Amino acid sequence: MDKMYLKLNVALEALADRWYAWSHIVSPATSAMNIKERHLKIMESYIKNPKIHAAAVKNPKMLGGPFIDYAGGRVEEIKELYDNTLSKRANMLALYDAISDLNTLLKKEAKGFSLDSLYQKVPNILKGLVELYYDLNNQPNYRFFESLLFRSEFYDETAQSISLQLVESDTSRSFCLSTPRLDDDNLIHLDIPFRKSVIDDLFKMKRQAGDYKEIKKILDIKPHQEELFSTFFTEEPPKKYQPYLGDGIRTRYFGHACVLVETKEISILVDPVISYDGYDSDVNRYTISDLPEEIDYVLITHNHQDHVLLETLLQLRHSIKTIVVPSSGKGNLQDPSLRLLFENIGFNNIIELDDMQTINLEKCVITGLPFLGEHSDLDVRSKLCFHVSLHNKFRVIFVADSRNIEPKLYERIQRIVGDIDVLFLGMECDGAPLSWLYGPLLSEPLPREQDQSRRLAGSDFNQGNSLIEIFKPKNVFVYAMGLEPWLEFISSIKYTDESKPIIESNKLIDKCKELGIVGERLFGEKTIEY
Repeated sequence: MDKMYLKLNVALEALADRWYAWSHIVSPATSAMNIKERHLKIMESYIKNPKIHAAAVKNPKMLGGPFIDYAGGRVEEIKELYDNTLSKRANMLALYDAISDLNTLLKKEAKGFSLDSLYQKVPNILKGLVELYYDLNNQPNYRFFESLLFRSEFYDETAQSISLQLVESDTSRSFCLSTPRLDDDNLIHLDIPFRKSVIDDLFKMKRQAGDYKEIKKILDIKPHQEELFSTFFTEEPPKKYQPYLGDGIRTRYFGHACVLVETKEISILVDPVISYDGYDSDVNRYTISDLPEEIDYVLITHNHQDHVLLETLLQLRHSIKTIVVPSSGKGNLQDPSLRLLFENIGFNNIIELDDMQTINLEKCVITGLPFLGEHSDLDVRSKLCFHVSLHNKFRVIFVADSRNIEPKLYERIQRIVGDIDVLFLGMECDGAPLSWLYGPLLSEPLPREQDQSRRLAGSDFNQGNSLIEIFKPKNVFVYAMGLEPWLEFISSIKYTDESKPIIESNKLIDKCKELGIVGERLFGEKTIEY
């Protein structure tokens, strides 16, 4: 039979030079910094002493660290990948050097006088790609013309590929930021740029039977790959999605920060991170079969790898009608544009939203709200909380990982948007230090004390309780904690009862009970109907 379905546990990993791709690995300037300061350094360390990596990977305290998970083996393949990176990405390493030289130039020569003469000293490969400026404290800086970077030699789609595999358990994959994806008998690597529509053709087959021979031909599956490729398909149709037909609102939690809000007229999906289906697990979850075949709006809260998960987004691209992203800082290195990212990897109908800007629909208003914290005090603008008003009577706020360090901000917002019905609040209040994510972008390392003080952290009990006092929700749901086992390869988080986020969120749930508010820390799946 030629008409087949793609199995629900077929995973796609988007890769760049065999490293798991997230937004900073795709956007050109941040990609150059990560190649030099993350990927090459991890590989150098592994080549020198693979046994240290093998031991560190087994240590729960080292989860999320810069350690390659190949049990101390496959050193020659890592060496080959290292050498190939030096050769194939020489231009990206030159871009890294040019950015470093530009930083040095500005520190040495930009002393408050006109910057006009310094344009002649900008490294040649950056000429025409940067603007020099002073901030109002007379400190020199630069910004990229990022749209031109994406049209330069520094955005090279030949670095992009995808891998396909069957996911057989929630914890089968290595931490994505530190282990490159080498060849494996259980993987199929395909040199396909992310924007190619064949990805859509393939993943439509999770819902609609397609021509197996045709998709095999389009993907250019090689003879040695055919046997494995055939195991990705089945004649058995998946479970049918059951649309919401009521007169109210249905909200479904899919894990981490992913929430689907539906009425019979509209569907809104926040921060898509969708688990796979088709294997045994102790944790119930919603999967792609529980999503509408057309998603009206996807909302992205901020530009971190667990909220802009390309793995899920590329699989859903054919279903997404409009994607809403926060606007960025217009060319600052630490704040690459999400709009440009999505445009260049094949998404259409992208809306860039600013603070307090709205999308007005017939029975729905989506408003972007200011988002504080969680970015280590860096000037990052690509972050929004979302206020969604449905039928002019149901109001929900997705705070994501915003850290309520200044309640006066949200008091001002409440005076505009009013009280709400539901608060979704992230409380991963430990957070990694700045260097864990942004280290490769720094012109020089921070002192350890400063680095440790500037965390990628969400709200604690006091900050969460303040939001409850301000917005007076009827329901409070703690989410975005990285609790689900299928998120471990992205978040590297494992809590105990003594972990601060668990203690703080327990206190908040207890406070909700005391106030007569429905409160819950979400895990796995949850449906709420109003």
